[in-house]
Amino acid sequence: MGAPTHMPRSAWIFPALASAFFVVTAIPSLGIGFTPSIGGLVFAAILLVILFGTVFAAVHHAEVIAERVGEPYGTLLLTLAVTVIEVALIATIMLGEKSAPTLARDTVFAVVMIVCNGLVGICILVGGLRYREQDFQVTGANLYLSVLIVFATITLIMPNYTLTTPGPVYSATQLGFVSVVTIILYGVFLYTQTVRHRDYFIFGERDDDAHAVTSPGVLIASAVLLLVSLVAVVLLAKVFSQVVDAGAAAINAPPAFAGIVVAALVLLPESIAALGAARKNDLQKSINLALGSSLATIGLTIPAVSATAYVLDKPLVLGLGPQEMVLLVITILLSLLTFGTGRSNILFGMVHTLVFAMFLFLVFAP
Repeated sequence: MGAPTHMPRSAWIFPALASAFFVVTAIPSLGIGFTPSIGGLVFAAILLVILFGTVFAAVHHAEVIAERVGEPYGTLLLTLAVTVIEVALIATIMLGEKSAPTLARDTVFAVVMIVCNGLVGICILVGGLRYREQDFQVTGANLYLSVLIVFATITLIMPNYTLTTPGPVYSATQLGFVSVVTIILYGVFLYTQTVRHRDYFIFGERDDDAHAVTSPGVLIASAVLLLVSLVAVVLLAKVFSQVVDAGAAAINAPPAFAGIVVAALVLLPESIAALGAARKNDLQKSINLALGSSLATIGLTIPAVSATAYVLDKPLVLGLGPQEMVLLVITILLSLLTFGTGRSNILFGMVHTLVFAMFLFLVFAP
């Protein structure tokens, strides 16, 4: 699929609405804001619609620019756009009235569970029900998993077993070293995926020459609207954090609930694209979108949040609890089996989906 030669209305309407929404809520004299009332529920519903729409718009504009600038810069731009949104939401909630030192950990873990179990499982199920079996590149999947295993281990498990500081936290030196390692490893992976070994991540015929050319006007507009969308999401993050806190309190949800909400918001555009690819018998693209999202989340979000926590002198808890570590190990082992054959079927999809259901159940009933 090539870059669009025109811009859908939603791509500029939602950034404009988000900007206007922030201006209106920022004027104290108007008294418009979130409160735990019927009016507050309407306010929250409008906010969520605008926020989701703006995230979709940001991803759309990043994809338009990415198509034009080519690889590896295109993939990096798209990844950075999503990371900016995620870091803004995490940092804002962490700096809210209630301390949330585990939010980054909960969000990253939720991303891994949503992607590697929920999204992968549903894509395989949808594709398997429609096409019986679907093929993909084993080599590319193994590269994804090799980096993901290292990322998950050093950021979510290793903090529980270091000796410099007690508890599931890294010291400042350890956190800096781990951040540098994740950035380097993600950079090498990105180079491998987009330049050195692109064929590992492509299944079937290449369509490199079938891309449409984006007009200069659309390209310039996308660059401006991408910036507007990212700034709007960052500015609305504080209001969004209030809604998340109120929603969690209303349903008596555990702290991990906020991480799941942030992860779901950030992953929604790529999840829809991955499901669409599975329905079109392109499971390879689904895998690229799904596993690529999890790698980008850990490889870029953890260093960014670590730097923010260090500068603002905020605590940052990364180590998972025993229950979550068991789920993570199950997910890794299951993924190795699922992506080890190069061919999927509905049983693999069902197993991943049920593990994801177990993750959600244990969040509310640990």
